[in-house]
Amino acid sequence: MPPIMLQSLKALRIALLAGLCGLINTVVAESAPEQTGEIITSHGFALYGDLKYPKGFSHYDHVNPEAPKGGHLRLMGFGTFDSLNPYTLKGTSPFNTPGQFMYGFSELNETLLAGTGNYSPSGDEPQSAYGLLAESLSYPDDLSWVEFRLRKQAHFHDAHPIEAEDVVFSFETLIAHGHPRFQQALLNIQSVEALDRHTVRVSFKQAHQGANILRFGEMPVLPKHYWADKDFARASQQAPLLSGPYRLSKFDIGNSIELERVPDFWGASLNIYRGRFNFDRVSIHYYRDQTIAFEAFKAGEFDLYYDYTAKNWASAYDFPALKDGRVLKQEIHHKIPSGTQGFFFNTRRELFQDPRVRKALSLVFDFEWTNKNLFNDAYVRNNSYYPNSDFAAEGIPQGEELALLEPHRHQLPAALFAEPYSASASTGNGNMRQPIRTATRLLKEAGWRLVDHQLQHQQSGRLFEFEILIRQPGLKRVILPYIRNLEKLGITANLRLVDATQYKVRIDNFDYDMMTFVLSQGQAPSYEQRDYFHSSNRHTIGSQNYAGVDHPVVDALIEHVISARTRSRLVSAMKALDRVLLWQHYIVPNWHLNYHRLAYWNKFDQPASAPDFTLGVDRWWSQEQRTNTQDNASETRRP
Repeated sequence: MPPIMLQSLKALRIALLAGLCGLINTVVAESAPEQTGEIITSHGFALYGDLKYPKGFSHYDHVNPEAPKGGHLRLMGFGTFDSLNPYTLKGTSPFNTPGQFMYGFSELNETLLAGTGNYSPSGDEPQSAYGLLAESLSYPDDLSWVEFRLRKQAHFHDAHPIEAEDVVFSFETLIAHGHPRFQQALLNIQSVEALDRHTVRVSFKQAHQGANILRFGEMPVLPKHYWADKDFARASQQAPLLSGPYRLSKFDIGNSIELERVPDFWGASLNIYRGRFNFDRVSIHYYRDQTIAFEAFKAGEFDLYYDYTAKNWASAYDFPALKDGRVLKQEIHHKIPSGTQGFFFNTRRELFQDPRVRKALSLVFDFEWTNKNLFNDAYVRNNSYYPNSDFAAEGIPQGEELALLEPHRHQLPAALFAEPYSASASTGNGNMRQPIRTATRLLKEAGWRLVDHQLQHQQSGRLFEFEILIRQPGLKRVILPYIRNLEKLGITANLRLVDATQYKVRIDNFDYDMMTFVLSQGQAPSYEQRDYFHSSNRHTIGSQNYAGVDHPVVDALIEHVISARTRSRLVSAMKALDRVLLWQHYIVPNWHLNYHRLAYWNKFDQPASAPDFTLGVDRWWSQEQRTNTQDNASETRRP
């Protein structure tokens, strides 16, 4: 069974820099930044150290700079969409459909910097960003402000130049009318000012927080002249005006979109674009059912199938096109931190406000049986909110992590300091006697009693009943055995399957008891942790604090994460945050993989080296174009 498909944008990243007074310098130019006095001017911005690529670099290492242009890439979308505006709370745009971000093709506007954020994430250096719309940036040692110098040749697809007033307009518009995630990401911006047509100065509320530079650099730059007579806050069914390698040429709302490569794209020669976005056309057709989509893939209706289902991956590829090599099946290992995936308790509901109750319900999810019988033993159980990363809490807290937790000892369970956290482990044979016995004891301590085979609160008389909200039919086979284990506790859980549109509306408004989700996580956690877990977002419509976390220690640790000035400090703060979240049992932890499961028709070439931090399809090219370029085995990885 799959990792639950992402509905939100990939996770945001932080960058914290420093100078001689205990902070760490960002290095730019060939080996060092140009510096006049205390002002640093660079072509990019790195987290905790040097940029990998020097000023004037020709292209990323993981691309073929001579990749030919041409051909048609056909992708599968999941779910549906009713808007072409990806920046507002209203409606669902193509980019915001599950899993769409991974392919690298979208209706997003270009940003000042590229490498972090959602627009064009780096494949090999996720903690650094390089100039995209901005040719350079300047900032003081204390990082209290930054100036972006825009490229004079940059323009939107209607030939209108991209200027400083567009950047100011974008900030003001997204803060006032954009999705709440922009308010979180840009929370520490004091002011944005156009100094001239091509220079923007951004001042921050707090100094010494390099994350602010990246968060602003990740902001989409919108065309002021285009939106002047339109209501930005509304869902839109008009093709947006963009500035990147592709324009949206065709669309059928809810069913398909087609992107076409802009032949006179202003940034075609930029180093960060060279060897990428090689297809003339990229079309995406949307399916509401994965089974139907897989049959469409086998019939050749689209080119790539990213398989979220272990059982399908293990047993469903016995068809002629795979046997004769027309379809390839590949497991691509990566270093992408896994998301926070689980069954989320809505602690706004009185039923789930007691941690003992949440722990009890977590204990009876039999992952070992599920993995063996439904997943072909493909997955690893999550014992962290940040699996497959440096931020996962291990053992018991020590050193710097313990120092962060110690002042809050009286607000935390004693076991947090004395024993490692571990999700429940069964024998895998379906025998849940011990977990059920422990869960029964916890529920009794929380005031629940079994009366006529039903769990009842001894004071209120309320029966223990709740609803589990899902939008993927395939999850039924995972959750129904869990429901049967809950029945053994006297708990009635009802499964509610809704369509993608209704699901989004309900989770945006926290209208659920329990639901399934994945919170995207990255290599450089920062302000997104506030969106996910800070008490200030418990009641913010559209925020991703889906569990309704409201805990003073969590709030305090998030501030340590955001203000961390060294990588070591960040890791310690994240581990402490992970540990507190785990011991509060806000979710029933799920599972993760450390590789992509990808099947595709044998129509493409790709660079010899695969990127560690992205799927990298935007670096592929069509085999039909081979004759138009030199066939260099050292630069090309053939299927």
